Parts: sequence; C-alpha cells; structure tokens
Amino acid sequence: MSVWYVSGHVSSDFNRPPRAADARAGAGCTSGTVGHRKGLAFMLQASTSSSPDVEFFAFSERGPWSLDPARITWLAGLTALRVQTQAELPELLRRRTIPPLGRFLETAYRIGGALLAWRIKEHPQGGSVSRAGISRRLRQAAEPLGPAYIKLGQIISSGKGLFPDELVDEFKQLRDQVKPESFDVVRHTVEEDLGRSLESVFAAFDRECLASASIAQVHAATLRTGEDVVVKVQRPQVAKSVRQDIQAMAWIAPHLVGRIPVSALANPPALVELFAETIIEELDFRLEAENMLDIARVFAEAGKRIIVVPRPHPELVTKRVLVMERLSGFTYQDVDAMKAAGIDTTAMLQALIISFLEGAMIFGVFHGDLHGGNLFVMPEGKIALFDYGITARMDETRRLAFLRLMMLGAANDIRGQLEAYRDLGALRPDADIEQIIRDLKLDQPVVDPTKLSSAQLAHEIQYVTKALIGYGAKLPKPLMVFVKNMLFIDDAIAHLAPEINLFEQVVQIYTYFAETHGERMVAESGIDPSRSSLDLTGFKASIGLSNDVESLTHRDLQKRREIIRARLDEARDRPRA
Repeated sequence: MSVWYVSGHVSSDFNRPPRAADARAGAGCTSGTVGHRKGLAFMLQASTSSSPDVEFFAFSERGPWSLDPARITWLAGLTALRVQTQAELPELLRRRTIPPLGRFLETAYRIGGALLAWRIKEHPQGGSVSRAGISRRLRQAAEPLGPAYIKLGQIISSGKGLFPDELVDEFKQLRDQVKPESFDVVRHTVEEDLGRSLESVFAAFDRECLASASIAQVHAATLRTGEDVVVKVQRPQVAKSVRQDIQAMAWIAPHLVGRIPVSALANPPALVELFAETIIEELDFRLEAENMLDIARVFAEAGKRIIVVPRPHPELVTKRVLVMERLSGFTYQDVDAMKAAGIDTTAMLQALIISFLEGAMIFGVFHGDLHGGNLFVMPEGKIALFDYGITARMDETRRLAFLRLMMLGAANDIRGQLEAYRDLGALRPDADIEQIIRDLKLDQPVVDPTKLSSAQLAHEIQYVTKALIGYGAKLPKPLMVFVKNMLFIDDAIAHLAPEINLFEQVVQIYTYFAETHGERMVAESGIDPSRSSLDLTGFKASIGLSNDVESLTHRDLQKRREIIRARLDEARDRPRA
C-alpha cells in the first residue's frame, strides 16, 4: 500500500457521502476525512505520556494503546500457522497434467494476446518503443486477471534497476490504483471477522478508502474508545483466487522460458516459485501483525529508534482485518519540506540503510517491501515504516550464510561469496564453484561495461544470463527481497542525497558494523571486521570501475547506467543477420 497512513480527522457519520473537496492526490481512491497542512499530515495524540511498550518495541513514543505480547490473543498458534502456510507451496507449484482450465485459458488468452500484439506492432520498431509497448501490454493484461497478477506487477514496479524502466514505470500504476470494493463488501468482511457490528467497534469508519491494492484496501476510522486508527481489509475470495492463479502460473511458466525479452524474466518458473512464497503469507493478516511486532522488537534491540513501526491493535486483528495505529509525516517525495523542517536527509538515509542491513545480517528478519509508498518521515526526523505483508525471515543457517556473504563481499573474496550464495539456496548444493568462477570470468581483470561496444555488451549479458540458468541459479525469497530493497535504497540515494560519495558511505557503514557487532561477527563467521581492512576493489568491480577510482556519486553512477542503456538499445535495434 502507499499513502494510507497519512492522517487527518474522521467523520462521526458512517454514511456521509464524500465531498468534492475531499479528493487527495496520490491515493487509489478519495477520502472525505484526510487533510493536509503544507505537505505534512497531522493527528492528535491520544496520550501525553510515554507508552510502556516503547522499552521493548520501536513504536511511537505516545501510542493510542500499549502492547503486552502475553495478552495478545491473536498471537496464539501463529508459529504453526506460518509453517502450515509454507507447507502449501509444493502442492500449489506442482506441475499438473491439466491446468485449472478456467484461469489457465483466461491467462493464456490475455498474456499470449499481449505478447502477440506487441510482436506485431511495437517489436519491429525496436528500442524504447518496443520496451514501452510490451510493458504497457503486460500491465493491461495483468489488470483484469485479478489480485495475483496485480501483486506480481506491483513487485516488479518496485524493482527499479532490476527491470527495465518502462516496465517499472508502467506497473507503478498498479500500486494503489486498483478498483476498491464497495463499502457494503468492506462492512460485511469486517463484521464477519470481528463478530460484531461496525458501529459497536468504531465511532467512525470512512466509507471511501485511503488506498486500494491487490490484496486489500485501507480505511481511516476511529474506535469507540476514541483512538484514530487505520483498518486494512482483505478483498473477499482473494485467498482462493490467488491459490488458483499460482497453480495456473506454475503450469504456464515453463512454456514462457525464452519468450519474454526481459533478462530479469528469463526464468519464469523460478519467478513463479518466488512469487508464490512471497504472496502466500500476505493472505493472513495475523502473520503480518506478528511481523510488525518482530521487526519493531529488532529495531528496539538494535537501538534503532529512528524507525517507527505502527502498533497493531491488541485485539482487533484477524485473518482478513488488521487494525493499527494511525501515524503522520512527510511523504517520501517531499524532500523540500523535510529540509525546511531541519531534517538531515543524508543522516536519515544512512540510518535506514544500517537498520535494514542489521535486521538481515544480525537478526535474520527484515522488512521485505521497501518503497516510497511504504514510508514517510515524521516531523522529528524519524521514519515511519508500513506494510509488513512481505517480510523476510531467515533461519540460522541462512542468516549465517548471508552474514558471510556480506563480510566476504567487503573483503572481496569471490570464492567465499559464491559458497555463501550456494548456502543461501541461490545455487544448487552440488554447484561447482571453481567452474562458475571460470565460466563467468570472475578470475579475470575488471571490464568496464561503458567501454564495451553495444554488440559486446549484449553478448556478455546474454552469456551470463544463460550460464546462470544453466547452473540452476535462482533468488530465494530473502535474497530477492534484499536485492529489491537495495534497489529502493539506490533510488532513495538519488532522491535524498545524490551528491554523497558512495565509497565513503560504504566505509562508514562497514566501520559501524565492525565497532558495534565485531565480536558477534567473529564468533559467528570467523571473520573479524576490526582486523580485516575493507577492500573496495570488489565493490568497484561490481560496477565496472578500476581500483584507482577514488570517488563516485550517485549522479556519476547514473551517467554510467545511461551509457550502458544506450548501448543496449543500440544492440536491440541492430538488424539481425
């Protein structure tokens, strides 16, 4: 979801029709209760004293209620539920002789029709016209196919840098612009899950949603006890339709290998498996609420009070309904307002990066869907972080592999990194590491991609993609969402601090981990960051730079990307012999 936490006052009337002046830019639908004050949303705090739960959780200082996990009834049985949910995946992904015919035929018709129309009309023109054409047609095909395909598009929309810009920009239209369910449907779902009438729980409940996405929509409301809240309500029948769609995707995916001209989509079966693992837990809001608690606990334990997690309600959480506290702040895009308020956006960005890396490397759990619509900046400079449906969790084996991956990357140990990738599940257990190093030329001098011709660059990308598929390479969920989050952080650097020296930032972050977690890292990985000097050679090599380059800003990096993109366009446009 995106801007659904931006708050104002709520009406005391359940049935008041929306006013024309209620329209709010950026939301998937309008709300009659949302106000702005020069880009800053506002709310009244329910209390003036600190909440007891902030000792253990990274919550707002004065919450509408205080959480005691021992008294939260909806937490019971969630460990077993999470295991049970993941156990569904093999059956959902099983290749069937006959697919779910109804959904398969509709999917084949729409996706196949989109690819055929693109092949006939835009593909012959090549370049940006071709990319824009296939992006638009895939988005138009996804919309009528329903929640699962819309969610897949939303994941792609947050993969700037991993997917072509045209595809990302086109699929951004799916983030919060999905047609909302009627208020009668919302009322029925809330009352059915809570077992009470809407009026007995809420003093006010906006008829119009703040935003509407593939799985759910959200409404501003006020409890009978006076607290301003946000209510996330799942679409009816979405759990059933998503499972049917996963089965249809699993059947058709092998037939799409090599047919979609986007390198990041070169292995559709692996993408479907990853997608299924990601979306299946989003279908039960109790798991999302538990994610909120766990990540809030991690931030608190790490001392990262710059991140604020909204409190889920201690009672009003069910499989399809999630009631949480309402917070306020500047939108991610409003950099001028942040700076006018005296907020140091560079320091804030560094704190966000460290918090994210700490969750992954030290605690094994982190928010898996960072993008501009899932956060805003509070007036005091803290970051309010939302939407925990996609949360990465690593068992101890994978967490230690991830820790080794990051530490060995800092030491430029290529062989050790590949072994860590293997232990994470990105490579087959029997992968021949030495052969991979030779095949991918990782033991050879760095080649600057901006110095390659268009034909050479296209050949290298095709060669590496084919080789990785041959090794059975894939992105397990924790690694995929980590990469996706890093792509957002790349965008955030461009947005909040485009002139910082990226090399200096890497050194500062490395130093933080060496000083703060050095002893633990030695015990768990055998690598002592306080004794091992940071080797930026590998980082520079990853972007095609020689080791004598001393400074790199995001603007410099973007210029390199534009050169590479132009060369690839040239390669695609060249007539084939």
